[in-house]
Amino acid sequence: MTVELLKERLEAILGAENVLTEYEDLVCYSFDATMNVDAYIPLAVVLPETTEQIAEIVKIAAEEKIPLFPRGAGTNLSGGTVPVGGGIVISMCRMNKIIEIDEDNLTATVQAGVVIEDLINEAKKHGLLYAPDPGTVHCATMGGSIAECAGGLRGVKYGVTRDYVMGVEVVSADGDVSRFGGKTVKNVTGYSMTQLFVASEGTLGIITEATVRLIPLPESRRSMMAVFMDLESAGKAISAIIRSHIIPATLEIMDNATIRCVEETTGAGLPVDAEAVLLIEVDGFEGEVVRDAERIVDICKEFGAERTERADTDTERDSLWAARRAALPSLIKRASSTILEDATVPRSAVSEMLRAVSAISEKYGIPIGTFGHAGDGNLHPTILADFSRDGESEKVEAAIKDIFAAALSLGGTLSGEHGIGVAKINYMKDEFGDSGLRLMRKIKKALDPDNILNPGKLIPFDGGDVI
Repeated sequence: MTVELLKERLEAILGAENVLTEYEDLVCYSFDATMNVDAYIPLAVVLPETTEQIAEIVKIAAEEKIPLFPRGAGTNLSGGTVPVGGGIVISMCRMNKIIEIDEDNLTATVQAGVVIEDLINEAKKHGLLYAPDPGTVHCATMGGSIAECAGGLRGVKYGVTRDYVMGVEVVSADGDVSRFGGKTVKNVTGYSMTQLFVASEGTLGIITEATVRLIPLPESRRSMMAVFMDLESAGKAISAIIRSHIIPATLEIMDNATIRCVEETTGAGLPVDAEAVLLIEVDGFEGEVVRDAERIVDICKEFGAERTERADTDTERDSLWAARRAALPSLIKRASSTILEDATVPRSAVSEMLRAVSAISEKYGIPIGTFGHAGDGNLHPTILADFSRDGESEKVEAAIKDIFAAALSLGGTLSGEHGIGVAKINYMKDEFGDSGLRLMRKIKKALDPDNILNPGKLIPFDGGDVI
């Protein structure tokens, strides 16, 4: 099919204003937030507003064997929305309606293009909380966060996106529309299809709508910062906090390189002489919060904290967490290229992983700033690279390989929340082996026999080749 004919058929479904084929428009959808991943210009970009429109688009793609690439805000960090090899990008951003906040069942039903922060703010009006809060919460969309199983700062206590998805509406590779799950707390009817689509990165179906769980807003919260003069002490304090059976709402870490970058960018008052800071928040009932906050301060001092500071006002608290959310943007400003990873280990292995990353940085002579969700073992080693230097690309590739190897050797995983996409696809065998990949390929083949749904992502084909 020619591009002209494809455009004509798509416009018949969506209207001319919702089909983009000019180069200047297409280039904006040729990449996502992932560094060091090649861009690909799609054949067309479509902007549907209904599930029915998406189903019709999929039917055309299935008939003509045209690849489809569902896309939210493009904030993902694994190349998951890059249109590898060209095809049709389906932008979900106009499907942005919060359909319902159901206080009786503590659920929200949303279209895939709803911005997560918009849902959080709407839920707050009802005294409720949608707990997942990825770093790009202000612009990331619900469909994308479900497809990637995004995490966020509150993951240590409240879990990640999969823990809140109760039901989905999905368009399959042949254009059929199906619904799985719903508002019931218990549902063991058939295969767990809802969870199959969570973290599937758009390779099994296109999520158009979701029903998610809400929880009551906590009554009280306290935030604090603990300052450490060495990374290992900070890691030991993390383990001790969890071992004490206190589960903070948030338990974050930033190393010295990250602290310095954030302070230069924000002037938040972070201690630039510290080797690490822990940013901690506890929430719940007032008495419980006061007790847990005091106990955490005692633990941090016991394990070598130079000092601790409390955020006593909402302004101070917001400033503290704004500094944490500025970690990646601040590191990006420091180098011509930044490669952000999210290798994840059991919480008990955080100290060992921090040491491993530090050794890898020294081994290859490449700066690596580490921050992340220390309370759930999800660290973000961020490589600061300059690819204009001779041999830099090879060093970076070797460092990434060593980071993944270290995480797997400690009982960890390749990704805690960013997904696999194209960036990590060639490492999948290291975690799952041949038998695990064969089973995943069977699932992909069963649901997408012509490989039109986000091809080239997540699952390496036989021989490990990426198509």
